[in-house]
Amino acid sequence: MNPSRTGQEILETPLGFIGLAWTGQGLRRLCLPDTSRAAVERRLSRHDTDTMPVGTAHVRPEWLEELMRGICSYANGENTDFADVPLDLAGIDAFRVAIYAAARKLRFGETVTYGELAARAGHPGLARETGAALGSNPVPLVVPCHRILAAGGKIGGFSAPGGAASKARMLALEGVSIGPPPPAQQAFGF
Repeated sequence: MNPSRTGQEILETPLGFIGLAWTGQGLRRLCLPDTSRAAVERRLSRHDTDTMPVGTAHVRPEWLEELMRGICSYANGENTDFADVPLDLAGIDAFRVAIYAAARKLRFGETVTYGELAARAGHPGLARETGAALGSNPVPLVVPCHRILAAGGKIGGFSAPGGAASKARMLALEGVSIGPPPPAQQAFGF
């Protein structure tokens, strides 16, 4: 691997600090918001030992500059599309790659269930396995696993810091409300 084509970056956004790691092939890791730069740096270093550490001089590819601008726009609640961000999914099995590809087709504010996503990826009936694949998603937000809901439109799990509350916050940025439906209008007692 050419070290001049790898790197890590930590971006401060209105949502918190977000970590990025990339190779010459594309985005390798995205750490969703955390409250401190140090926490994100620790998470990046645990997962990406073959990219240059944060703070090392490196050349940022143009797509990374666009991604960073897009993440800031997203954090401000703007409709943002990450479908063109190149990914480095080396070492990830074909099932997970298919699930991630299907998830990347979801647009801002669009949600589906784990079962629906499995079917869209060509693996009907594998909702639970789809949930496991999304739980190990190395590039959340770009592969928008937060847009996948449990059966019945329930929030489901989320492996990022903050768990389901973070998932709900991201969905709220996209105009999606998860929770019990508002009560029906009550009859007037007259």
